[in-house]
Amino acid sequence: MIFIKWALFIILLIAIAIALAVLAGQFGMLKGTAPTDLGVHDGRLKPPAMTPNSISSQAALYPDHPQLLYASIEPLPIIDDATTTLARIRSIVKSMEGAKIIKSNEDYLYVQFTTKIMRFVDDAEFWFDPVDNVIQVRSASRLGKSDLSVNRKRIEAIRAQLQSS
Repeated sequence: MIFIKWALFIILLIAIAIALAVLAGQFGMLKGTAPTDLGVHDGRLKPPAMTPNSISSQAALYPDHPQLLYASIEPLPIIDDATTTLARIRSIVKSMEGAKIIKSNEDYLYVQFTTKIMRFVDDAEFWFDPVDNVIQVRSASRLGKSDLSVNRKRIEAIRAQLQSS
């Protein structure tokens, strides 16, 4: 009988914690702070995060990075030409739930993705690298230590749509 009471008490505490977390997200308390150092600097996007919640097609440029294996992802291919490819990426991103284009020009795209329930924000960048003739990509969660591969899955979904269009 005592065990059942404690089990119910623990379940109640868990339910309250979940409800408070969802409320915090709905009030924007889990969105984090927008990075101020995004963009292309000396032919590079920002390095991957030090925690396993970001990916970068330029991760190999940082061979001593502690998240090198987790963060590495292939760049996006050029389809036809860079302008057309970035236009396709913009179009794909616009159709994605929670996406907001923050900056867009002829060779660079910065998008914020906000999750529906908890309102977490991820920052994604796409840049035409004229040296390697690819679209370099970086995507990172603002908060937490793990993103449960959300950034990788999102970029791979964009890649799949890009290659099928």
